[in-house]
Amino acid sequence: MKRLGLFPRVVIAITLGGLLGLVMPEVVLRIFKTFNVLFAQCLKFVVPLLVLGLVTPAIANLGRGAGKMLAAVVGLSYISTVCAGFFAFECSTHLFPHYLYMGEGAVTGGAEAAVEPYFSLKIPPVCDILTALLLSFTIGIGIIFTGSDAIKKGFEQFGDIIKFTIERAVIPLLPVYIFTMICEMSASGKLALIMGTGVKVIATGIGISIAYLIIQYAITGIIARRNPLRLMWNMVPSYLTGFSVCSSSVCIPVTLAGTLKNGARHEIANFTVPLCSTVHMCGSTIKLATTAVAVMYICGIEPDMALFANFVLLQGISSVAAPGVMGGVLMASVGLLESVLGFSPEQSALLMTIYLALDGYGPACNVSGDAAITLIIDSIFGKKANAVDGEAEVSAAAEA
Repeated sequence: MKRLGLFPRVVIAITLGGLLGLVMPEVVLRIFKTFNVLFAQCLKFVVPLLVLGLVTPAIANLGRGAGKMLAAVVGLSYISTVCAGFFAFECSTHLFPHYLYMGEGAVTGGAEAAVEPYFSLKIPPVCDILTALLLSFTIGIGIIFTGSDAIKKGFEQFGDIIKFTIERAVIPLLPVYIFTMICEMSASGKLALIMGTGVKVIATGIGISIAYLIIQYAITGIIARRNPLRLMWNMVPSYLTGFSVCSSSVCIPVTLAGTLKNGARHEIANFTVPLCSTVHMCGSTIKLATTAVAVMYICGIEPDMALFANFVLLQGISSVAAPGVMGGVLMASVGLLESVLGFSPEQSALLMTIYLALDGYGPACNVSGDAAITLIIDSIFGKKANAVDGEAEVSAAAEA
């Protein structure tokens, strides 16, 4: 029997948690709450290690190969990811007041409905998320300039260990974590409100991501001097594939085919599309930012632009190479939610539930945006490549 993916397991967890939470005795709820608290502590411990293990070798690898083109791809991808976060913040802060109510999630349910764990255990992380980011950047840049292959290999192997931990322990237990939280919400009478909010947030996120793609392709069409509507139409198969499989990496062949159909040169597309699948996270950032604003809003926290700007700028770095792990972007951002935006473990769990309830539109936007980045790179570097090829052909003809 084929194993269920993360999305079906999350849906099952939400459904069962909503139903069983209505009839579950308090003793069982307290057991689940204990697991919830312990898992949250383990997650806090693992996230900085995930950043160190993935971001450090990813930055170190930027020293290889294609020079200016590599820097241009990474720079454009980061700018696009950050702009997506700001775009999502502006759109969501203007849209949510029309159909969400400030503080509605904080006032629903009485204090008597609160569930206490049987015990709690503090597991301090090795370092906080900001320290992990700075350390990753410092070591990664140092490896580039010193050529320390042994250190680089060590961090790559360390990253493999963390990937294994995430894929074999954290991700399988994530639906259980969501199940325990949904049980508690159902018992306290908050479930209907949160699920209704989740549908609105997801619909808003999909609309914002599509609007961002339209803007992205309008700019690409101007730079590449092509019809943006035709460019977007050719990427529909890639978008639908990303929506269904929920993975940027799996979509590389489909994205590459659509990019070539849009007129990108083979040598540039073959380099840019796989690279963008690991560094260009515009859709995932829109999804994360929109959901974060919604959680802040329903918990009675006024979203602050300066604070959110700090979060978006750091999240664009922490998500580098995170697609190599299932749920990697979300996992790499949990620490920033708490350290920068001030989320509580309960608010982070709520965000995870809404984020994972429909995972596909983030990767769908990511892969569609990868093609736009490729076409811009092609319009910048393709002419130089053609000029070099032309000069080589002239020289060969002259020698003949």
